[in-house]
Amino acid sequence: MQFVKKPLLSLLLAGITISGTAQQKQLTDDQYFKANFKGITQQLPVATRWLDNNNLILMREGKQYVIDAKKGTEREATDADKNVAKVAVKPMPFIKNKNVFIKVNDAEVQLTNDDALEVNPSVSPDGNYVAYTKKNDLYAVDINTKKETRLTSDGTDLILNGYASWVYMEEILGRGSRYKAFWWSPDSKNIAFFRSNDTAVPEFTITDGDGHNGYVEKVRYPKVGDKNPEVKVGIVKPGGGDIVWSDFNEKDDQYFGMPYWKPDGSSLLVQWMNRKQNQLIAYAVNPATGSKIPFYTEEQKTWVDLEGGDRFQFLDNGKGFLLQSDASGWNHVFYYDMNGKLINAVTSGRFSVTGISKVDEQRGIIYFTGRSKENTARTDLYKVNLNGKNLQRLTFGEFNHQVNSLSPDGSYFVTNYGNTVTPNRSALVDNKGKIIKELGDSKGADFDQYQLAKTEIIRVKSEDGLYDLPMKVTWPLNFDKNKKYPVLVSVYGGPNAGNVMDTWSLGGNQQFYAKEGLIQVSMDHRASGHFGKEGVNYMYHNLGYWEMKDYSTIVKWLIANGGADAAKICITGFSYGGYMSCYAMTYGADVFTHAMAGGSVTDWTLYDSHYTERFMGTTTDNAEGYKTSSVFTHLNKYKGNMQIVHGVIDENVHMQNSLQLVSKLQDAKKDFELMIYPTGRHGWGGNKGLHFQNLKTKYIYKYLLEKEVPAGMIK
Repeated sequence: MQFVKKPLLSLLLAGITISGTAQQKQLTDDQYFKANFKGITQQLPVATRWLDNNNLILMREGKQYVIDAKKGTEREATDADKNVAKVAVKPMPFIKNKNVFIKVNDAEVQLTNDDALEVNPSVSPDGNYVAYTKKNDLYAVDINTKKETRLTSDGTDLILNGYASWVYMEEILGRGSRYKAFWWSPDSKNIAFFRSNDTAVPEFTITDGDGHNGYVEKVRYPKVGDKNPEVKVGIVKPGGGDIVWSDFNEKDDQYFGMPYWKPDGSSLLVQWMNRKQNQLIAYAVNPATGSKIPFYTEEQKTWVDLEGGDRFQFLDNGKGFLLQSDASGWNHVFYYDMNGKLINAVTSGRFSVTGISKVDEQRGIIYFTGRSKENTARTDLYKVNLNGKNLQRLTFGEFNHQVNSLSPDGSYFVTNYGNTVTPNRSALVDNKGKIIKELGDSKGADFDQYQLAKTEIIRVKSEDGLYDLPMKVTWPLNFDKNKKYPVLVSVYGGPNAGNVMDTWSLGGNQQFYAKEGLIQVSMDHRASGHFGKEGVNYMYHNLGYWEMKDYSTIVKWLIANGGADAAKICITGFSYGGYMSCYAMTYGADVFTHAMAGGSVTDWTLYDSHYTERFMGTTTDNAEGYKTSSVFTHLNKYKGNMQIVHGVIDENVHMQNSLQLVSKLQDAKKDFELMIYPTGRHGWGGNKGLHFQNLKTKYIYKYLLEKEVPAGMIK
C-alpha cells in the first residue's frame, strides 16, 4: 500500500488529533450551513488578458492591475490599459423571438422574419453570412442584403439537415453542440452538414402527469442493437445550388464523427467509423465532387473514441498538423505532414496528454497539459519541441495546476495551484518554469484560527497488485482509532471519467459531516483515466466488474485500516454513478450496505447504441458480458437498503431503467426507497433540486449517522 500523506494518516490512526488545537475555533452554523468562509478563504485574482507579450491585466478586488512579466513589477491599470483597442470583429449572431439577429457595434440588426424557430446561428468566417437550421432544413442569410436562402428542402420530423439526431448529439458531437450539425469552411465558400434519416430508428415514448391529459414526448432513440440514423455528409454553398454528397453509402452500418476542414478549404476530413467502433478512417473529401481518399487510419483491439473536437489541429504555416491518439495505451501527440504521413511522435511514455495549450510554430515548441508523470491525480503544464525532444515540466511542486492565460508568444503563463492540504495560490511563471511573481493566495487571514477537517489523497494497491488506486478522503474531526465511522462513497465510475484529483476543497456540508463523524470518500478505479487507455481497456466487454472489484478493494482497506464501520458503507452517484450504486447493492453487496442511486442505468441493453456498444459490443457477440453487467442478474445478493431516484421525463437514461429495477425488487420482496421527480430530466434544479438534496441528507442521517437532521442542513 502506498500513501501520499503518510504522516497525516499515521497520526489519525494513532488517535492523535491533528485537526486542530485547543486554541482553534469551531466553525459556526453560518459557516457550515451557508458556506460563509469569509476570512478563512478569499478570492484569487483573475488574469483577464495580455496587453502584449510581457504585460498582463490582472483583476483583484474589483481593480485592474498591470503585471510586467519581464520585471516582475505591478502597477494600477490606467484608462489606456483598460480600453481595449477596437478591432474589426465578426458580427455576433443570436436568436431573438425565434429569428436571427446580429449584434454590430452594440446595435441589434434583425436578419430574418419568420414564425418558425431558427436554431444554432453561425456566422461565416468572412462575416458575410449566417447559417442556421429551421424546421430541420439548413438555411443561410446574406448579412448585407438580408436575402435568405434555403439550402436543403426535404427536412421533416425524421429527415434532419444540419440538426443532429439524438444519439449523435449525446454521444458523438456532444451536448455543447446543441444539436448543431453543420460546419463552415475556412474560406466561407462551403458549408458541410449531416443529413440524418431517423425513419428506421425506434421511437421511445416518454410520458409525464402534467395537465388534464398528461404529457407525451417521443424520441428517436437507438438502444443496443437497434437501427441507427442513416447519415449522409453534404456540402453546399451559402448562396444555394446543388448539394455535393460525400461518397459514402448511407445504408452502411456506420458512424460519422465531427468533420474538419483543411485550413485552405480544399478538402473536408470526414471521420468514418464502423459499427463495432474499433476502426477509424478520416477521409479527405473533395468539396466539388464528393470523392474521397483515406487520409488517416487508426484501429484498436478494443475501441477508438469518436467524440470530441480535438483530434486534428492544423498548423498555421500549412506544413502539417498535430494529432492526438491513445492507440499506444496513453493519449499522446503526433506530428503529421499535410498528406497524412507521420513525421514523428511529439510525446510518448506512461502519462496522458490532456490538451494542447499553445503551439509556437516559429520556435517549434508545443505547450501542453497532462496528467502528472509523478502523480496521476495532478495536472501539469509541459513544453516539448515539435520533433519530440527536450520535454520539460514547467509547473512546479507537489501541486495540481490549473494553467490559463499563456502570453501571446508563450513566454509566460499564469497558474492557479494547490493540493488537498494547500489552499489555491496563483503565480506568474515563465516558459522555463521560473516563478516570476506570486499573484495571490486564497488562504485567508483567519485560516489558521479554525479547526477544519483534513482531506488527503491515499493510494491503495489493487487486488492484483497492478495499480495504485487513488481515493480522496475527508476524515472525521477528532478522529478516534477506537471508534468505527460510517462511510459515504461518492462516485461516477464511467470509462475514462475519474474524479479524484489532488485539489483543495472546502464546503459547508463537507465540514459538517466531518464534525458529525462521517468518513467522506471519492475513489477511482483502474479504468478511470489515471492509468491511460491501457487501464480503460479493462472495461472492454465487461462494464461493472473492474470498477466494483477496485472499489471493493479500497473499501476493504478503509475497514481494515481507516476506522470504517463495515455495517455502514454507503455509495452514491448519478447516471453511471447510479449504475455503480445499484451494482454495488447487488453484485457488490458483500461490501456495500447502503446506496443512493440517481438516474441509473440498470441493464445496458436499455441504454443507447453508440455509448454502450463502444464498450460492450452487441448482445450477439457479448451475451455473457451483458448478463454479468446487469444489476438484475445479481438481485439475489441484495441485502442492504437503497434509495432509488429518477426524473420522470429523463430522455437520456430512461426512467424505464429504475422502473424495471423496482418491479424486480418488489417481485423479490426486497425493501427499498423510491422517489420520482415529475418534469425531471437527467438532473433537475429549482425546488425539486433542493428536495433531492434534502432527501439525500435525510437518508445519510437516518441510516449512517442515526440521529435527527439538524435544521440548518435542510435547504
